[in-house]
Amino acid sequence: MKKLKNYSKKLTFLMVLFSLTFVVQSCKQNEKQKEEIIIEKEKPEYFSLRPEVEKAYGYSHAVKIGNDIKISGAVSMDDEGNPTAIGDFAQQMRNCYADLDAILKHYGCTFDDVVVENIFTTNMQLFLENAEYRNYIYKKQFPTGSWLGVNELALPSFMIEIELEVYKPE
Repeated sequence: MKKLKNYSKKLTFLMVLFSLTFVVQSCKQNEKQKEEIIIEKEKPEYFSLRPEVEKAYGYSHAVKIGNDIKISGAVSMDDEGNPTAIGDFAQQMRNCYADLDAILKHYGCTFDDVVVENIFTTNMQLFLENAEYRNYIYKKQFPTGSWLGVNELALPSFMIEIELEVYKPE
């Protein structure tokens, strides 16, 4: 009888051990599935506003990863990549924001979703004289960011370039 009790205890112990192993493996598999889902959600989604121009210069205008969207600097250009509004700072600025608006709309966003705005300009004085236009763009709040005076942009005719970072909760 004593041997039977020892055998029964050993069998019970093995069953508990087996059950725990099964539970741990099941949890690990669930965690692995969650990781795969998270990785799938964070796969970069690229967007080209002017595919031929972007390919020629070697960049993508925007990339979305998860809830974050990074938008390359917008400049005042036509669909062939030629500068527009040459010498007209205010119009170049409006053209930049028009392109940025088109990209935001592609992702179902507005300027209310912008969290960072960096402005690069070859003429800080002209930018400051026209900065008030941003009140028409940002109606709720202004994003963080920097205003940088630079010697030149990609082409000599460009006077301003604006890049954005966006956070869009799902």
